[in-house]
Amino acid sequence: MDLKSNHTSPVLADAAPMNNTRLGIHSALLPYPHSGSPFSPSLLLTIPRRRPGILDDVRSSLFDAMKSSSPTHEKFAKESSSETTLGDSNIAYCNWMLKYPSALASFDQIANSANGKRIALFLDYDGTLSPIVDNPDHAFMSNAMRAAVSNVAKYFPTAIISGRSRDKVYEFVGLTELYYAGSHGMDIMGPVRPSSSDHKNCVRSTDKQGKEVNLFQPASEFLPMINEVFRSLVEITKDIVGAKVENNKFCVSVHYRNVDEKSWTTVGQSVERILKEYPRLRLTHGRKVLEVRPVLNWDKGKAVEFLLESLGLTNCDDVLPIYVGDDRTDEDAFKVLREGNSGYGIIVSSVPKESSAFYSLRDPSEVMEFLKTLVMWKQKNTL
Repeated sequence: MDLKSNHTSPVLADAAPMNNTRLGIHSALLPYPHSGSPFSPSLLLTIPRRRPGILDDVRSSLFDAMKSSSPTHEKFAKESSSETTLGDSNIAYCNWMLKYPSALASFDQIANSANGKRIALFLDYDGTLSPIVDNPDHAFMSNAMRAAVSNVAKYFPTAIISGRSRDKVYEFVGLTELYYAGSHGMDIMGPVRPSSSDHKNCVRSTDKQGKEVNLFQPASEFLPMINEVFRSLVEITKDIVGAKVENNKFCVSVHYRNVDEKSWTTVGQSVERILKEYPRLRLTHGRKVLEVRPVLNWDKGKAVEFLLESLGLTNCDDVLPIYVGDDRTDEDAFKVLREGNSGYGIIVSSVPKESSAFYSLRDPSEVMEFLKTLVMWKQKNTL
């Protein structure tokens, strides 16, 4: 499958020599303060430097991506008012489901694959456990969903892997029995195992209940830079009506969901203007959000691999990882499971889209039903 990875998203790099000024870091911030082991150069991504004359192409690609991944409210309203268009849309979705069958309708097939195996469950948050909302601070999960996640975690090791900061997603979920990975997996709190402690930037810590855990933060040395970029983006977008900048600790999200489409170009140019001074940061995009992340060979797929190792579930024939997510950043995890032929990715979407997932669910309500079905299946098979 020809899948467009986030690593091919437009990257704004500069061919100028690398020095403290070009890194976009004030000298007062060097050397980077950090905890744990030194930063591992092996995690750095190799990205092409920008060639003269291609800036317009980069801008065009970015804005085209913003539009293609972010249909407007007006478009939805127009589609909903047309019976013919709506019918065509339903046909397209049904055809799409031939390639990505419903995880609910195909549950018996999933259960047959899981017989005699230990399931490890990984869940995105926004758009998966909670609905997509205009204000990202109001993306609350329902009490029914929280109960479903709590129940499934009683039977299977369960982790939330989100682009949000780890503290923010924990605040939304509020369940102590889960493992949490924030900032697209760049901030992981997981179980203590000797193997996971061997990783650089992995230190022993304690969670809110005082339980000993491993804290893995491969991008810890980027914190001063991320904080500086966050402040710059807040300042440069303050006059764009509807724009919201969110500090997710190891990445910065610029939300344009509430920005008039005519101003989307202004949002993109504002982010681009800041990033020109930070070649060690890259730009990726999701559903009406631009995300500034470190140029680091780490993503949600790597986070899944790390958590499986931390749980002692790697190199085991009796393990079935399942990852449920709705966004482009979840594709990294889907790809890991597909290429390793080790588990199932389940994409949450009400519209057709290309994916490396095996199965699909339409929306968070179907995700909740799937979690409940998993619990019932497990209870039935443990009697």
